[in-house]
Amino acid sequence: MRLRIASDKVLIFSFFISVILIGSFFLSIPGVFAAGKLRYIDALFTATSAVCVTGLITVDTPDFSLLGQSIIMILIQVGGLGIITFSTIFLSSSRKRISIVGRGVVGEYSISEVEYKPKAIIKAIIKYTFIFETIGFLFYILAFGGEGAGLFDALFHAVSAFCNAGFSTFRNSFENYITHPLVNLNTIFLIISGGLGFLVIKDIRKSLTGQRKHLSYHSTIVLKTTLSLLAAGTIAFFILESDHSLAGLNFFQRLLASLFQATTPRTAGFDTIPQDSLSQGSQLLTVLLMFIGASPASTGGGIKTTTFYILLITAFRYRDSSDLVTYGKRKLPPRLIFKAVGVVVKALLIVLAAAVFLIIMEAGSSLSLADAVFEIVSAFGTVGLSKGITAGLRDISKVILILTMFTGRVGLFALALPKTRRDVDGYAELPSADVLI
Repeated sequence: MRLRIASDKVLIFSFFISVILIGSFFLSIPGVFAAGKLRYIDALFTATSAVCVTGLITVDTPDFSLLGQSIIMILIQVGGLGIITFSTIFLSSSRKRISIVGRGVVGEYSISEVEYKPKAIIKAIIKYTFIFETIGFLFYILAFGGEGAGLFDALFHAVSAFCNAGFSTFRNSFENYITHPLVNLNTIFLIISGGLGFLVIKDIRKSLTGQRKHLSYHSTIVLKTTLSLLAAGTIAFFILESDHSLAGLNFFQRLLASLFQATTPRTAGFDTIPQDSLSQGSQLLTVLLMFIGASPASTGGGIKTTTFYILLITAFRYRDSSDLVTYGKRKLPPRLIFKAVGVVVKALLIVLAAAVFLIIMEAGSSLSLADAVFEIVSAFGTVGLSKGITAGLRDISKVILILTMFTGRVGLFALALPKTRRDVDGYAELPSADVLI
């Protein structure tokens, strides 16, 4: 069984690596990059960033031809539909019923519902994706214009925003639209919808249509944590940037820009404010939000809102007199707490190692520690925000970012796959270890 699970991990890695390599091949074909010949390292970087729905770029997306931008959009859609959809299809495509291992893989994202209706969940994911993207597309048409390039721009940004990719056909992202309410609110709507998770969206629909009286506990904590992070981030950015990068805007424009800046680090990657113009406090807050990321079973990355919630509740609700952590008339199983701690520790180690390697490889350049951490966390969280240093990095540093993006999108998921114990439970227990904390 252990070998079978390892094999499934290899299959998942192979699928995403194959899509990235195929995408990089098409992006390196002459004529796809309109600005001249595209080096393969840049084609590989762009393909990885698109499939991992990150948005970091070494060459400007507007420099690709219409064909090149279409290829990028397709790669974003493949990555945006996500690990849950494509891993389920991949694991169950050759058989009528999904395997026990396949159920375990997808169950990590869809809790118990996948045990009964895996195909229905896949259909729902695809349906919800295109519904939200169509809504976003129509609103972008109103904002950009519905003819020629404006029509393609609307489609591209609808896919990119819902998939939390952050790619833009505009050279400076949405910085020219910082005071445009429709562009801002439509993008925020798509980012949040894509980052909530398909299980939560389905749960909300059932509640609104009367099929379910109450939201599930999972949906409740996802919504509470998401809204809390958005509210806290908006207030913090408003205070930190009112006399800084937002100084020339009125009250409502500052509020809108602050809300956008609080939303986009949730693995989206668009910006209306140049990230290098933010104050140090805002940059630090952005790094934290990028590390937390979106919610499980969503198009976003990061350690996930539920992981952050579990750690926060454990930190403030745990009592030495009890082995249980309770909140909201529910108890958090120790297994859940251990898993959350494991995800965060692994994520921190990945970010730390990648940042150290990046600094070493860029020795002698003007790369600062703060810039390196910002870039690495953005890559790991599949966010795509940058302080403008990505294109100037050395090739080996681009490889580090490629590996970080892939690890943040696929690797952390594979590390979290259920494992089968080989040992047999005995009648005796090991003695407890007493360690001072």
